[in-house]
Amino acid sequence: MMFTKILIANRGEIACRVIKTAKKMGIKTVAVYSDADRDALHVKMADEAVRIGPAPSRESYLNIEAVIAACRQTGAQAVHPGYGFLSENAAFADALAKAKITFIGPPMQAVAAMGDKIESKILAAKAGVSTVPGNNDLIRDADHAVKVASAIGYPVMIKASAGGGGKGMRIAFNEAEAREGLALAQSEARSSFGDDRIFIEKFIVEPRHIEIQVLGDQHGTIIHLGERECSIQRRNQKVIEEAPSPFLDETTRAAMGAQAVALARAVGYFSAGTVEFIVDGKKNFYFLEMNTRLQVEHPVTELVTGLDLVELMIRVAAGEKLPLAQKDVTLNGWAIESRLYAEDPYRNFLPSVGRLTRYRPPAEVQKDIVVRNDTGVFEGGEISIHYDPMIAKLCTWGKNRAAAVTAMADALDSFEVEGVGHNLPFVAAVMGMKRFQDGALSTSFIVDEFPNGFSGVEPSAEKLNQLAAMAAFIHVRRAQRAAAISGTMENHKRVIGEDWIVASNGTQVAVRVTPDDGGMAIAAAGQKALFVASDWQPGMTLGSFRIGAQEVVAKVSLVGSAIRLRRRGMDVTLTVRSPRVAELARLMPKKVPKDLSRFLLCPMPGVVRSISVKAGDTVEAGQALAVVEAMKMENVLRAEKKATVKRVAAEAGASLAVDELILEFE
Repeated sequence: MMFTKILIANRGEIACRVIKTAKKMGIKTVAVYSDADRDALHVKMADEAVRIGPAPSRESYLNIEAVIAACRQTGAQAVHPGYGFLSENAAFADALAKAKITFIGPPMQAVAAMGDKIESKILAAKAGVSTVPGNNDLIRDADHAVKVASAIGYPVMIKASAGGGGKGMRIAFNEAEAREGLALAQSEARSSFGDDRIFIEKFIVEPRHIEIQVLGDQHGTIIHLGERECSIQRRNQKVIEEAPSPFLDETTRAAMGAQAVALARAVGYFSAGTVEFIVDGKKNFYFLEMNTRLQVEHPVTELVTGLDLVELMIRVAAGEKLPLAQKDVTLNGWAIESRLYAEDPYRNFLPSVGRLTRYRPPAEVQKDIVVRNDTGVFEGGEISIHYDPMIAKLCTWGKNRAAAVTAMADALDSFEVEGVGHNLPFVAAVMGMKRFQDGALSTSFIVDEFPNGFSGVEPSAEKLNQLAAMAAFIHVRRAQRAAAISGTMENHKRVIGEDWIVASNGTQVAVRVTPDDGGMAIAAAGQKALFVASDWQPGMTLGSFRIGAQEVVAKVSLVGSAIRLRRRGMDVTLTVRSPRVAELARLMPKKVPKDLSRFLLCPMPGVVRSISVKAGDTVEAGQALAVVEAMKMENVLRAEKKATVKRVAAEAGASLAVDELILEFE
């Protein structure tokens, strides 16, 4: 019998995602929340909401007793765990079973077997699944880690046995990194999963990360729904995913699918799950892990199969048979997902927290392309330091990969997020890269393409001309508005000149702007005029411009008297001045930035976990100085050069804001 009420033991976008499907099915929903999430979107969307504890996840979303108490309080018959938190916790599944509450997920024995990364590798090998070379022993201490890593051969991956989502994972290329990586992986795993067991396996250089979606019912049917490519990763965390993979052929897809189904059958699996593989350049594939839950990137599979995985999970948990067999699974078109995180790409992707002063996603569409945005935030809401920094998952579908990529680039240009740092310009930059467009992916993509970090996309001469024309259009449109207001108030019109100087980053170009057929003809010196038309008006933060035959969307904001335009990963500030004002501006002195080289400032809001030096110590370049935890990730702060510590201004356990002082050097 179908459930009438379910509880979602999670938060954020995945809780909202489950609530949407439950409502579609006519099932009432119960949200749980911590003190930090009292006003969260998932709380507002659910039919009922129950507080389960304070902000730290160990005292709320990881509190099994509190979740079960919420079920009893509300009469929820089943629990959907989402992903993360308790989703792969066998003790949670067991506790629900004892309380006679249905777990919307796989059987407890499958959760236990696959949730342990070491045990899962042993079971996979027995089921005939190709596995990564490694050591299945738990790591006892740093010396043991070095011994095992040396035996396997560097580079190695140090991984939490109960890990996932990039937490509790470090790559080591030598003994020093193995020792440091073990400590960091254990600490993150303990904080995120309450389990600091670690193992080590071979890290395959330039692999592709490809996973198979499996689905089973309680009547013995197990099928796979094709693959997802998840190779664009940063610090082992996925950033962009797509379905299908641009790398696989039908033979490899079938072989990987067969092995994934074999593993699922070996552990008596039902519900939705994912078998992850790493694939080398010759299409050799190796089992990485099995996630016994719904994956973050499940929407791309839904978009190419037309299936609602959450609905199928609920129906399977209620005892229904799957409504399709393997022969019924077809992959249609191409889908891409971009994860938008509250992290600043211009500052090495450090976490960012604060209020979303503007949050305007692109319109969702269902035509020749599909735009879908899964989110758990809203304009005016807070991004908290306590949880994962994901803002949204933006997905697009097209008839082929090129169409899906173009749709994603357009959707990113229309996505407005202000108030916190975010990776939207970085993802937009990736969409525009030829290597990505060609599908030449690997898990080292970001490191290869951005070895010195991300500093934005430098516009080509053609793109800069477009941006300059847009800035000139905006400036004149603002001047026209001011003239109209002035004329109304003072009974006379301001005269708007035609000649302007557009400047950006030290480069100046003279342009002439003249009205032309409902738009403006904008001609740079010595170049053919560009026809620009737009309905943009002063105060609008998003502008759609027709430049010649091309439609261009850009975010528009004012920085003093300058105009800031953002699109396709470009972030350009331009000034538009009359020739006389431009001449005077060149005489203005340049502001010299303050010298902060003598200080170690906290690069993100976070908690100081440790400080490794004291006043009077001499430190070398690259030496670890402090560890700051933010959004469940630990970040090591290192010395940029040799120096002597003058004073220590912070202490372990302190909560610091961005740019708050940690150390001062002599």
